[in-house]
Amino acid sequence: MCGRFLVLVFASIASLANGEAGGDPENGERLFNQCSGCHQVGQGAVDRIGPHLNNIFDRSAGTAEGYRYSESLQRAAAGGLTWDYETLDNFVENPRALVSRTRMSFRGLRDQQDRDDLLAYLRQFSASPENIPEAAPTAAVVDHEVAPEILAIVGDPAYGEYLSGECTSCHQVSGAGDGIPSITNWPSGDFVTAMHAYKVGVRAHPVMQMMAGRLSDEEIAALAAYFESIE
Repeated sequence: MCGRFLVLVFASIASLANGEAGGDPENGERLFNQCSGCHQVGQGAVDRIGPHLNNIFDRSAGTAEGYRYSESLQRAAAGGLTWDYETLDNFVENPRALVSRTRMSFRGLRDQQDRDDLLAYLRQFSASPENIPEAAPTAAVVDHEVAPEILAIVGDPAYGEYLSGECTSCHQVSGAGDGIPSITNWPSGDFVTAMHAYKVGVRAHPVMQMMAGRLSDEEIAALAAYFESIE
């Protein structure tokens, strides 16, 4: 009896070490709302402000094809960072403790059960790519509709760089920041949508409302093109 108990204990420890910690994926899906402004996960998920999170478990960091990572994340990846359960748990708890100058502005989840629940939800999309549920992706939050003709404006990155001085007084070009969201490498459509949301008062931030209110549609497009193009 004692031997069987020890086998079960060691099996449980091994399970935890391999990223199978007990969590509630339903609550994790709710918690993922905090992430969905930048990340998608699920069938058809694509890179947005952040990379998609399908098949994230046991993947080498910085290897989502086509996504431009921050220099800090690239250095961590070159150092051998792999997204196993432990490193994901540490990153979700405090992103900058693991990758000091990450562009991700998320402050982290301090509660261990919340992290277990979130990772249990994400784990569903990693075990076997062929078993990813046939459903729409958990999409980026859309809080404002922008007219197609505004989104179609092709901005001039050089003009955007000329206009960017007020932006970079708060938002660092490197993408680093402590509590100030990164806007470096944002998809231009997301940038334009956010700025127009401030411009018409859908997003409530007085400084951003004032800044966006002074910009024309062409100037917003130029800023979007510049920040998207930064290497």
